[in-house]
Amino acid sequence: MKNVKVDEKGRVILPKNMREKAGVKEGSYVKIKADERGIIIEPIGPIADKYFGAFKITKWPEDLDEFAIEVIRKWWTRKAT
Repeated sequence: MKNVKVDEKGRVILPKNMREKAGVKEGSYVKIKADERGIIIEPIGPIADKYFGAFKITKWPEDLDEFAIEVIRKWWTRKAT
């Protein structure tokens, strides 16, 4: 348990030892749940871990974001026709 300060934008800094213990790294996502009793922050593992080994990748694209956009664009075009 540790006390941290909430800044003017509602942000808090998670202490390094807690981030390390929970496996939260820069750029990772967390799930936040709030109720009358408090706020719970849980790390969300990479979605890729869920599907690890499900597909055989022979060559990764250079720009994964651009690749994903192109795949979605092709899928959307097929759905529209």
